[in-house]
Amino acid sequence: MLSELTIVDFAIIDRLRLNLAPGFNVLTGETGAGKSIIIDAVSLLLGGKADSDAVRSGCDRALIEGAFDLPPATELRALLVDNDLGNEDDLDRLLLAREVRSGGRSTARVNGRAVPSSLLREIGELLIDIHGQSEHLSLLRPRQHVDLLDRYAGTWEQREACATHVVQWRAVRKELSELLKSEAELARRVDMLKFQVEEIRAAKLKPNEDDELTIEQKRLANAETLAALADDAYTALYEGAGETPAALDALAQAQKALAGLAKIDPQFAEHLGTLDSVTAQIDDLAHEVRRYHEAIEYSPKRLNAVEDRLDLIKRLKRKYGAAIPDVIAFAERAEKELGTLEHSGERMAELREEEDRLLHEIGRTGKDLAVARKAAAEKLSAGIEAELNDLRMAGAHFAVDLKWEPAENGAYANGQRVAFDATGLDRVAFLVAPNVGEGLKPLVKIASGGETARLMLALKTVLSRADQTPTLIFDEIDQGIGGRVGSTVGQKLWGLSKNHQVVCITHLPQLAGYGDAHFKVEKTSDGERTIAHVTPLNDKARVEELAQMLGASGDGAVKSAREILRNVAEEKKGGG
Repeated sequence: MLSELTIVDFAIIDRLRLNLAPGFNVLTGETGAGKSIIIDAVSLLLGGKADSDAVRSGCDRALIEGAFDLPPATELRALLVDNDLGNEDDLDRLLLAREVRSGGRSTARVNGRAVPSSLLREIGELLIDIHGQSEHLSLLRPRQHVDLLDRYAGTWEQREACATHVVQWRAVRKELSELLKSEAELARRVDMLKFQVEEIRAAKLKPNEDDELTIEQKRLANAETLAALADDAYTALYEGAGETPAALDALAQAQKALAGLAKIDPQFAEHLGTLDSVTAQIDDLAHEVRRYHEAIEYSPKRLNAVEDRLDLIKRLKRKYGAAIPDVIAFAERAEKELGTLEHSGERMAELREEEDRLLHEIGRTGKDLAVARKAAAEKLSAGIEAELNDLRMAGAHFAVDLKWEPAENGAYANGQRVAFDATGLDRVAFLVAPNVGEGLKPLVKIASGGETARLMLALKTVLSRADQTPTLIFDEIDQGIGGRVGSTVGQKLWGLSKNHQVVCITHLPQLAGYGDAHFKVEKTSDGERTIAHVTPLNDKARVEELAQMLGASGDGAVKSAREILRNVAEEKKGGG
């Protein structure tokens, strides 16, 4: 519910803070005092169109803020969670804000986070219905009629069972649609996959093969250099060149000298072993260099083959993956898809069979749901017409239109193919004939004003338990009715407040007397500026306001005002 409303520099309001009660709130005041401006501010807060003309003259911006106590309805809470808009400080508290600058630019915030006005409207529709203006009137949104009817009828579980089959059917249709691409496109895809698989498999790739080939290619390309270097190394180690002795010969001389030293000075004996070991290692190295030299292959043919193989691997990596394992994985995926496409005919037959089964299930559950809705619709219509009779609209008629629309590929029901969606087979619309002799018309086409507001009140009274909108605002609901009907309207609004927070702007004291909280809207002028004020009324001030609303003066008006409040108190005490 809307617990607190703050309006700053909006129209003729400089600063206003309104703390609303949970039950039935009434706002009264003379015509032009600013009551409708408050409703306009709420409309703007709920995502209505921003107009720079609404900014108070001489001010830079207008600001409207609303604090809401969140209802337990999961739809609203889920919407906030989905958009990361939860109030971290208080999960049961929601803060909305709308700012309009004199230049026309507006910003919207939810719990301090900036949001687009479209999301603000979506949130606002779940918080408040403003009756008398169509922007937030849920009953004037035909797509919600089926929701209201199902809540009233208690058929939500039946509807969800039907919706489950619809979700399954959509998944089947999606897969079928992917398989039912044009034969030429399918054939092209098969040919391409075959080429890719064959190209990769024909290469017979091995993991790390490219690294090994790169080393071999480098060796083959430098065969002459390697041979020359190996020959030089072998000569230096084993053979010697010219007057330069080989390393092994030099070591033999050193070994002979050390042996002589060791005979004279035993401390050199231990070094003879080291020299023996070094000599053996160099001998082994010399033979290894010789074997390497003999194994060097100078083969232009092999070099070309290695380079061709590396070029092939590079092309495959460029087309299918950064490394050989990626290329192999690509081939495996392509083979899997190819298998699916080549067996698509079998899968399509399975899917068509499943689709047909689901269409029969949707038809069966949708037909059962339609029967339950029809029974509830008759009861709903009778209840609303009874309410309209109390509200001096005895000639009005109300009906719920439930119809099926034929569809070539629809669900099977009663020997025909019927269109459907997640709500079932029925296309639901509320119809009304406000006056005797008029035909039933869609609710969205009825005239505005007090007649509309009373019709909305009748609907809300009957649907109050089904309608989950927390706050209902009624504007001009007393247009064209007198005090006697006004008392009835007040009684019904108070009854609505048992399941909703209700706010009503009224000129009828008989209606205002039912308010749990009463606010007076006034405007004052200092000669230069006009300012609107809202004052909560205590018992004495409320009697005075009701007396003024009666259009009389003196003790008689005061007595009548007190009589209204006394009668209301007795009726409330008795439970209405």
